[in-house]
Amino acid sequence: MDDDTSVRASIRGPVRDSVRAPVRDDARHLGLRPLTARSIVLSTLLGHHPPRLPARALVRVGELFGIAEGTVRVALSRMVAAGDLQQDDGTYGLTARLLERQARQDESRTPRTRRWTGGWEIAVVTAEARPAAERTALRQAMAELRLAELREGTWLRPGNLERTRPPVIARQCTLFTGAPDGDPAELARGLWDLDGWAARAGALLAALSDATSPAGRFTVSAAVLRHLLADPLLPDALLPPDWPGTELRRRYDSFEAELRELLRQYVTPDGAA
Repeated sequence: MDDDTSVRASIRGPVRDSVRAPVRDDARHLGLRPLTARSIVLSTLLGHHPPRLPARALVRVGELFGIAEGTVRVALSRMVAAGDLQQDDGTYGLTARLLERQARQDESRTPRTRRWTGGWEIAVVTAEARPAAERTALRQAMAELRLAELREGTWLRPGNLERTRPPVIARQCTLFTGAPDGDPAELARGLWDLDGWAARAGALLAALSDATSPAGRFTVSAAVLRHLLADPLLPDALLPPDWPGTELRRRYDSFEAELRELLRQYVTPDGAA
């Protein structure tokens, strides 16, 4: 397997594997994560602005899903010890790392785009003798900016997004703007598994329609957010017909409003917004 093929396989493999089996709306075939006290607390705070709530509110949310108060409080203590939460006078909030995740999550729902004129962002690694930690940090930054790796050390994407590049990229890469000589849509299909993403989005759209219990709705909504984080956010001209990204965002926004109303009475003592 040559370098280009191996790189593209590593990019596309996880998404393709997630939809290889026939799509069904149960948790096993959709790969939905079971609800735990930690996932309930984390999802609640990630979806709440500002992301800080008193312990009693988080306990009440846990009770909505059948999680005992003691279990929620143990989870809160462990999350503080692990650096996921900070505790202050009986309230719990996200730490800096998870605040960054919330920002990425919010951006995945309402991405800041600009008119695409055909140019591509290209980042080529030119730094030498990089420690493993720096290489890892660069890969994480590229993923968060939704760049794909064409081959080792060469990252690119269409220049249709507005965002700030972190310093780790400037330290390790030389940046260019260019365009492929061939079909840009074909290049995009080689860099991202667009069919796989669309298939899973369709399965999640069906699950949003089918979920009826609070636990089921909460579980599916968390899976939708994770999937939106993996949307490459390509220009329309490079996407397959009937791309479900916009519909998934629209349906999730409506779904979240219903969940927010359901949870409102649990996160404030008097039920006020």
